[in-house]
Amino acid sequence: MKDWVIDDDALPIERKSILPGEGFFVPDSIEDEREDAEAEAALTGADVAVVADPDADGLACTALVREVYGDAALVDAGPHDLDEALERVAEYAEPDARVFVCDLCPDAYDDVGAPLETLVERSGPVRWFDHHQWDDAVAEAVREAGVDLVVGDSDEECTADVALRSLDYEFPEYLAELAAVTRDHDLWLREDPRSDDLADFSYWSDPEEYIEAVAEHGADLPPEIEEFLAEQRVEKEALIEKAVERADVEEVGPWTIGVTYGRCSQNEVAEALRQQGTDAAVVVKPSGSASIRGTDAFERAHEVAGQVNGGGHPKAAGCKPDIYDDMLDYAHHWTTRGAVAKQVIVDAFRNLEYDEPDSDDERADAEGAGE
Repeated sequence: MKDWVIDDDALPIERKSILPGEGFFVPDSIEDEREDAEAEAALTGADVAVVADPDADGLACTALVREVYGDAALVDAGPHDLDEALERVAEYAEPDARVFVCDLCPDAYDDVGAPLETLVERSGPVRWFDHHQWDDAVAEAVREAGVDLVVGDSDEECTADVALRSLDYEFPEYLAELAAVTRDHDLWLREDPRSDDLADFSYWSDPEEYIEAVAEHGADLPPEIEEFLAEQRVEKEALIEKAVERADVEEVGPWTIGVTYGRCSQNEVAEALRQQGTDAAVVVKPSGSASIRGTDAFERAHEVAGQVNGGGHPKAAGCKPDIYDDMLDYAHHWTTRGAVAKQVIVDAFRNLEYDEPDSDDERADAEGAGE
């Protein structure tokens, strides 16, 4: 396949919105080899290692760990390749290395049990900081494996908050502020405009570049980074607009759900749909995954995602329906704008139990009885 076929820079916005990025088309075997080499290079000789989600929250945790311990090797991971990241740390880090796992939550202990137990056996202390919705049995099993697990309240804290209070260290004020601004975006509070800058910069930059910047500047990014973000946001806004334009509205029980498809910033799309009157938003991505966002009227996003190979928070969750058997399924996904994935996720909303509203007659009888 010619490189230009998947070259993002050559695609117009309409097509870019429909198709996944270049990385999607790299086979896992090649990606695994690259990640193995990078992990070996980073972890060889490392006395401290961090396995973290490479978003603003996970990378803020890494910056905090480095503030305390100096150099710390970073192995970035998502929920679906956490086991591989733990294996790499166990294999390549120094014996008795201090290990931190940040901003990651396994769906089941069996997903990570074997590599985690190997890591605990070979390494020094293993500490795990998170703020997602943990299954009690999974949390107990992780602790029984010998891990110091601290899970914050997902409605109140981001993982950087958890790391800040759990590490025995007097952090400078600007790093405490970094955790607070990270929380503002991660919990979708939207009260501090700097939090969008952090989220966008973590997405568009290399993880090491992000960590270096926030370790030095905290939440107040320097002018050259602000200029970079302004340039990137031109395309970002165009992709958001495409996703909002193609959104449909579904009425499921007592909820109004906005459902759309596209390569885009899911939080901003969900906010636009909320302003249009939806209680929840589903953003299906070209890669096959999806983001589910709630509001004060719908705080069960994690329950929906849990039915569709995912999980998360009451107002913010993610999943990837198990519906893709071969490339033809993905081709159908792109050409139908995620039709099957949308249906599977909307059906998960329908599976939720809820109280039926009283009928008009029942309400009238109740009001009459109270007179």
